[in-house]
Amino acid sequence: MIAMAIVFVVTLLLGVPIVFSLGLAGAVGLWALDLDLITVPTRLFTGMDNFVLLAAPFYILAGEIMNRGGITDRLIRLAGLITRGAPGGTAYANVSSSVLFAGISGAAVADTAALGQVFINGMPKEGYDKNYAAAVTIASSIIGPIIPPSVIMIIYASVTRLSVIDLFLAGIIPGFLLAAAMWAVIFVQARGGRLPRSQTRVERHEVLGMVRDGALVLGLPAIIVGGTMFGVFTATEAGGVAVLYALLVSAFVFRTIDLREFWDALKRAARMTATIYLIIAAATIVSYVLTIGGIGMAVQQFASQFAGSPVLFLIVLAAVLLVVGTFLEPGAAIVLIVPVLMPVTNGMGIDPMQLGMVIILTLTLGLITPPVGVCLFVACRIANSPVLRIFRAVLPFLIVELLVVLMLILVPQFSTALPAMLR
Repeated sequence: MIAMAIVFVVTLLLGVPIVFSLGLAGAVGLWALDLDLITVPTRLFTGMDNFVLLAAPFYILAGEIMNRGGITDRLIRLAGLITRGAPGGTAYANVSSSVLFAGISGAAVADTAALGQVFINGMPKEGYDKNYAAAVTIASSIIGPIIPPSVIMIIYASVTRLSVIDLFLAGIIPGFLLAAAMWAVIFVQARGGRLPRSQTRVERHEVLGMVRDGALVLGLPAIIVGGTMFGVFTATEAGGVAVLYALLVSAFVFRTIDLREFWDALKRAARMTATIYLIIAAATIVSYVLTIGGIGMAVQQFASQFAGSPVLFLIVLAAVLLVVGTFLEPGAAIVLIVPVLMPVTNGMGIDPMQLGMVIILTLTLGLITPPVGVCLFVACRIANSPVLRIFRAVLPFLIVELLVVLMLILVPQFSTALPAMLR
């Protein structure tokens, strides 16, 4: 396993795509354990042979259609309507837009790319520092994978065999806790007029149309969560319904998408799906090697030191995952780590929903931190600003987001209450 770790780290540092780093490391691990290399293609297909994963391309496609259907501008204007007039109003609107956008995209990088084009370039015109504008956009982007629908939660469900709808419901309260924490930071920073007031202008006759458009957009997550919760369809079927709803709203209500745009959405969704599936498949090889190599026993021995102290164990786990998330894509990290952790945490009496929210949120924070923070680098390209300057502006938001992780550890009901109500 040491040889596998060395190969993975070296190839990752050399800039080799993570899919090939994982696959090569897994093959080296099999060779080191004197196992047949025919296991590589076998485990590749086994990793993707999961019915739950069929939901992922539907949610990705629905998000692509809605995003190309002009919903970004509508959500931003609706958020601006809610927060106008307050000091730091556009910063509040940035976070609020991420909350609304989370119900469409379910991905942090998509949130940063879509909203960043508007807020990172637009907020400086109102007097905001460009680095601060980028920081708010990056920090709020991680709400995307937490508030349903969420592709990361689908991956987590495929690994753990947990209910997708339970995970979706478990993410609602943590998602709004994240938003509230960032609103609190903006409130403190805006005191004494240190942040400019919003310059959003909305005519009275426009308000009704904006609210109507917002309701139509938010109908997408409502259909997914509501329809699945009341047993109308499964989580996978909900993805297909979401695609149909997104297409009808974009093509016939907003009239902002044509056949060419739809074809582009299909192609982009296919690429994103292929990337996710390949990462999961390659990570499955490494996970298999770790299991055969006895990593489960090592984790059990380590966890035994925290017998009777599940809170302390989760705090240590969150600290480790925070480091892992800075180097490894969340989906791959879940496939590698969660199968080993689940038996241990079940034995400690940790609720699977609580564990899922702690793992998903902590790993997602890696998307906004160096050295491999994808959202951070996307925002840097949009703002044309150095990484360290933007990251310094992100730090206050990162601190309160870590406090939210601590809250999820100390108060399991934040993650477990809504799924328990459903059951």
